[in-house]
Amino acid sequence: MLWHEIKREVAAKLHGNPALADERPFIYVNCREQRMFWVDIEEEYSRSYPVSTAENGLGNRLDSYMTPFGIHRIRQKIGGGQPCGMIFKAREPSEEIAQSFDNREKDEITSRILWLDGLEEGVNRNGVYDTFSRYIYIHGTSDEKRIGEAVSAGCIRMMNDDVIELFDEVLVNDIVFIA
Repeated sequence: MLWHEIKREVAAKLHGNPALADERPFIYVNCREQRMFWVDIEEEYSRSYPVSTAENGLGNRLDSYMTPFGIHRIRQKIGGGQPCGMIFKAREPSEEIAQSFDNREKDEITSRILWLDGLEEGVNRNGVYDTFSRYIYIHGTSDEKRIGEAVSAGCIRMMNDDVIELFDEVLVNDIVFIA
């Protein structure tokens, strides 16, 4: 993968926005491949994770149940210190731990939440295209068996161990590019 080219594309779209600090790693989500990459260009290092994006494909419109494309940032990190499998309801730990990671009946949010905020005005920021007001997250799931398939309602699902690892590496304001 040509990470430098992707980073230049993101920087050009943000017009020098300080949210894209050259020294910070970034997240790239490839929806076609159902893969996420955490990329540190300075260290010439990347990690790859299988993910699940929306069953309905890519799109930014409110109530579309699609994964929003474009450039985002991590606006909030939720769940640090919670046990693996903790189920969140309205972004609060429910005190209930997922008993199975083969749960297709519920779209449970587990372990950690990285709440995304769009950075492209009219694409994924403000109005009916606003990623943050759509409550789009990168999160763990109790439906790990289907990771790698496009089955979510819009969020980016990860294996619980993977989202915990990623959560510990990223910072609020880190860039997330979804394509």
